[in-house]
Amino acid sequence: MFQPTALVYSSHNRSPYLHRNWIIEPALKSHDNKTILQLPMSMKEQHQQDYSWGNFRWYFDQFKQWGLEYSPFFWNDNLSGEDLDVLFEKLRSSQVVVLGGGNSLLGIKRYRELGRLYCNDENLFAKILQERASNGKLTVGFSAGASQLCEYLTEAIDHHLDNPHGFALAANVMVTLHHEWGREQEIYECATKFQHCAAFGLPNDSGIAVEQGHLPSGNFYQVIQFIVDGSWDMPEDNFHIKTRQGMKIEHYYNDSRKWTFNDQDLLVRISSNDGYSGAWIIQDEILDYWTQQPSGYNNLEQILANH
Repeated sequence: MFQPTALVYSSHNRSPYLHRNWIIEPALKSHDNKTILQLPMSMKEQHQQDYSWGNFRWYFDQFKQWGLEYSPFFWNDNLSGEDLDVLFEKLRSSQVVVLGGGNSLLGIKRYRELGRLYCNDENLFAKILQERASNGKLTVGFSAGASQLCEYLTEAIDHHLDNPHGFALAANVMVTLHHEWGREQEIYECATKFQHCAAFGLPNDSGIAVEQGHLPSGNFYQVIQFIVDGSWDMPEDNFHIKTRQGMKIEHYYNDSRKWTFNDQDLLVRISSNDGYSGAWIIQDEILDYWTQQPSGYNNLEQILANH
């Protein structure tokens, strides 16, 4: 059974298919822990963090009657030890954590600083996110947060960063956000500069849900499900929502080939320590990723069982 522990997405507003099915429902399915923690720390000023939180709170409010509990945690320059106790307890225990939008470089700098402030470990935040994944809990990255959950920050394409790494809950993946026609070169640059990464352009409103881990053989596996959401139907917003205009999730190989993913398509990736790397696209049939030809496999379970 597919159980994603990372959701990486781009949206204009709180489109219901993506937000209800992939964020709210994972929280509500818990019998005793229907909690969401929202972190708008990638926004610089307090009023911007407040605004970012408000953009989610109104949607979360609709599910309060079913027991949903939700709260933000804001960055400021005067966090106390007690504040950090609360933050890291919530980070560990919340059923769903959402890393919000803004500036991904600012946000990840703050996330690392939190660990330094708390216990002189700038990797503490990352370690807890990995613990969450190991425990089957979902971490969501929206906009800047989407970049932060990937292997490398999107800014690594254009800038020489001292630390270009994200939190790798979507390992060996890079994304470009708010993708639209005419920006295909950005995806291709990700694919060519970081050739071990799969590069995707995520238009508003779309995303990828990721499950990853190790098979009994010791091989690393990753299953990516693609989400293309056309459910936001306010006409004044249609310009911003490229999925409403027919755009899907675009992907470039590092040899310049292009592939387009639709809602509910899957990409399966398996690698081993001895250099093996296999991948399969599951749409109407199962194709070998590299040749784009029929693979001979009948389902996802068969692929995993054979590796």
